[in-house]
Amino acid sequence: MAVTKTVKTITQKLNKIQQTLKAPKGQLNKFGNYNYRSCEDILEAVKPLLGDMTLIITDTMIQLGERYYVKATAILSFEGNIATAHAYARESLIKKGMDTAQITGSASSYARKYALNGLFAIDDARDPDTQDNRVKSKAFKTHDTVADVKKVLKTQPVEEIEL
Repeated sequence: MAVTKTVKTITQKLNKIQQTLKAPKGQLNKFGNYNYRSCEDILEAVKPLLGDMTLIITDTMIQLGERYYVKATAILSFEGNIATAHAYARESLIKKGMDTAQITGSASSYARKYALNGLFAIDDARDPDTQDNRVKSKAFKTHDTVADVKKVLKTQPVEEIEL
């Protein structure tokens, strides 16, 4: 009984955060002329709401074919029970003005932001960086869902991977 009550409690606590969290779009992209929220903006807004819960964000590098992805995991923990969300971002081959460490860091920040969005039900539907009006190719894109990745993997064999 105690475990069931605890699981219900973490669900209730997460639900409260999802309903209460206000993470404004405090950043301005001057090139695209739009406002957005960063991973840091979300963390700043959520920390006061955590109370006795713990939030952990981890990154894992995975390889799909010849490309590397950052898999970010946002973990909300309370009394030994957890709620998690994952997000993936592909490293760019090159990004003007960035060295390789900065490219990986950029992919990490992006994946972490979307893992937090998933965990805390933050809707970014109107953000310019969530829209892609380009023609889809068989290459993975940063915003591909797990279903998109699985569909491509059925047609393109890949060595052992983690999804």
